[in-house]
Amino acid sequence: MFGLGTQELLVILVIALFLFGGKKLPEIGAGLGKGLRAFKKGLNEVEEDLQKESTEQKKTEIEEGPREKPTAS
Repeated sequence: MFGLGTQELLVILVIALFLFGGKKLPEIGAGLGKGLRAFKKGLNEVEEDLQKESTEQKKTEIEEGPREKPTAS
């Protein structure tokens, strides 16, 4: 995980414990989890929209034939 060993993670956890306190850490973790979940959901929605748009464009090309690209003169 990012090249961090057990000792490094333990030091980071101890520093976070001193900075935020024992009661605040679970709240911070829950907030980060919710944020990551919402971010992943948003990415999946965008990906689905792009796939749907690509599929619709392919169907249109099949039905109407490929469009000619204008040539530069």
